[in-house]
Amino acid sequence: MAIDDVVLHNDDPEEEEEEEEEEDLVDPFDGMKEACGTGHCTALGEKLNTCNDRVNSRSNTEETCTEELFDYLHCIDHCLTNSLFTKLK
Repeated sequence: MAIDDVVLHNDDPEEEEEEEEEEDLVDPFDGMKEACGTGHCTALGEKLNTCNDRVNSRSNTEETCTEELFDYLHCIDHCLTNSLFTKLK
């Protein structure tokens, strides 16, 4: 059987249905992460943004926003652990 002998069928309805189902899937993590970021983690997010603005405004600085980033991510993770696993299959 040569490569030219292989026939591809693109109108297989089963494949189209599977592709449509995959497109409909939405990751709950993204929406919940945004909700946590605008909820009780807002103050830490603002601290992180302030630090980023301060560091980016200087041309030569040793300051990093690592502590603020870790605090913000810890808050988001803590918020997500309360409800994320109930949404998983």
